[in-house]
Amino acid sequence: MMEQQYDIAYFSAEIGISSSLPTYSGGLGVLAGDHIKASGDIGLSMCAITLLYREGYFKQRIDEDGIQTETYPRFDPYPLLKKLDVRFILRLRARDVWIQVYRFDYVGHGGHAVPIYFLDTDVEENIKDDRIISQRLYSGNKDHRILQEAILGFGGTKLLDELGQNDIKKYHMNEGHCSFLVLHLLEKFNSDMKKVKSLCHFTTHTPVPAGHDHFAESRVKKLLRGLLPENLKLPSLVQNGRLHMTELGLYFSGTANGVSQLHGGVAQEQFPWSNIDFITNGVHHSYWMGSPFKRVYDQYVPEWRANPECLLKIDDIADDVIWNAHQERKQYLLGYANSQVSKALDGDTLTIGFARRAATYKRAQLLFHDMGRLESLGAEKIQVIFSGKAHPKDHEGKEVIRQIVSKSKAMFGKVKIIYLENYNMWLGRMITSGVDVWLNTPLRPNEASGTSGMKATLNGVPNLSVLDGWWAEGCKNGVNGWAVGDPEHPDDEKDADHLYSVLENSVIPTFYNDRNKWISMMKEAIKTGVDFTAHRMIMEYNQKFYQEK
Repeated sequence: MMEQQYDIAYFSAEIGISSSLPTYSGGLGVLAGDHIKASGDIGLSMCAITLLYREGYFKQRIDEDGIQTETYPRFDPYPLLKKLDVRFILRLRARDVWIQVYRFDYVGHGGHAVPIYFLDTDVEENIKDDRIISQRLYSGNKDHRILQEAILGFGGTKLLDELGQNDIKKYHMNEGHCSFLVLHLLEKFNSDMKKVKSLCHFTTHTPVPAGHDHFAESRVKKLLRGLLPENLKLPSLVQNGRLHMTELGLYFSGTANGVSQLHGGVAQEQFPWSNIDFITNGVHHSYWMGSPFKRVYDQYVPEWRANPECLLKIDDIADDVIWNAHQERKQYLLGYANSQVSKALDGDTLTIGFARRAATYKRAQLLFHDMGRLESLGAEKIQVIFSGKAHPKDHEGKEVIRQIVSKSKAMFGKVKIIYLENYNMWLGRMITSGVDVWLNTPLRPNEASGTSGMKATLNGVPNLSVLDGWWAEGCKNGVNGWAVGDPEHPDDEKDADHLYSVLENSVIPTFYNDRNKWISMMKEAIKTGVDFTAHRMIMEYNQKFYQEK
């Protein structure tokens, strides 16, 4: 089967295009989706490859005690995805596994399409154990993970061969889940390592060592007989007999990057034998913009969708237009929130948002460090909206949610705090565009980049954040938001104390007493957001890594 020839093949274990296509779990997938959207906007010759998860990521329910439970609604790819007349075999666990291919075309603002190919093992010819390989995203089982990554890496490159894509100039691996593709290329190009390196680019998003996939060599060889070469000399294989997927991808990539300036340095320390650059993440500006702002920009800067730099003209738009657009979006968010919980959030109260994956290093509980102080500064002055899922097997993450719900109850009648369940792209857009302040308190330098704050800032929402990830580059303290904590010496108690001080002495008084200053900060936030769009990001990838030198 012959199709249009593509220059770039983008591989990712998850891709988040919209909530109606549940083939993502969180930041990595949403970032991949924004990468594809921006590529479509600027007309890059790109295709993307991922897996088709029939049970996608889970639907979250949180009971009155803050206990998370998960259900897995089955996703029917029809009619969103087109079933192609393309299927092929991959040898796994010493038997033939059939893979069916589906396609979705993302069409950018100018009409340019980027196809996304979805690989699916749920076909009649496969036995049950093979049909479920691609069923669920991040199941947690190591063997299952190896098989999924084999389908993505080996299967994805085999698909490109099946489609006659013989002129790919760059294979872009979005994290280590895709790294098996380099082994397929090694075989294809007769072990010409120089050739493979010239074709491969690797992006790492993981500053925490435990976040990188690694498997016992013996397990990989048993599951993927014949697919793993005997003479691999990767550091972890040599030292402890484990196949480290990030190492595999990096070792055979001519170029690589972290996803913020700070993270690029952290990644370089993790893998000193590699040469790791950085490109700071960005978000797809038109997707993440709330509707009222879209209407304002369409009226005042109509070219903003194609060229986000138009938003730098925000100072030319009257303050009350900006304020009213935000208030409209805020009322929409609070209307939804109040329909879900019985806390009666109020449109005139300073509303703080904290929504992201529930993981311990993100320190969602920092706001509750001193409950008495939170009450004294926040009573009738602030209200807080939390949201975010914990991985089904992350018991510590689930405990974070339980604690937030428990402490929110303890603040009843003093500070309104709610937890909205089932965080997804739709809800993420609603919260980031509807709150007044965006809170982010990770333990630096564990947040590689973070993108929720970028979405907020594009919507005129100032960040109140630790100087980690992208905010270390974007923060102009007191101008477009506020910095929290000592970046060089992170400490829960001191960071919490500083957070309370900034809230009490800067955020709350400005919001209630100096409307002009607040709107000025909103406009500065929007201007900062221009530097953190996926449009800027993809232009950098194209100039630095995609174009042939």
